[in-house]
Amino acid sequence: MITPKPPKKSETLEVRLPYQTKLAFMTRCRNDGQTASEAVRGFIETELGERRRARHARLWQALVAATVGLALGAVAAPSLARTATPDEAAFARLDRNHDGALSLAEFERR
Repeated sequence: MITPKPPKKSETLEVRLPYQTKLAFMTRCRNDGQTASEAVRGFIETELGERRRARHARLWQALVAATVGLALGAVAAPSLARTATPDEAAFARLDRNHDGALSLAEFERR
């Protein structure tokens, strides 16, 4: 079986930084046994992977929040559909024209 070759590295990226920073980076790469290009490629691949994971995590958080909200709504809904209190029922009986206000005539008719 023939394994496919990885894509050729044909693109370049120019990065400007202070000379001392470049020397420190090159020394660190040499001590780690890798080239500067390998280190930069590794950093880029890590960054891309972390952003993908972070986006995935945010989607899961939104899904969990929506599920919790729906569950709480389902629990709270029955308590929101309340029946009239005795005072409200008495007012409804007195308010014969159901205009939300008691006239003197409605009050005297009780």
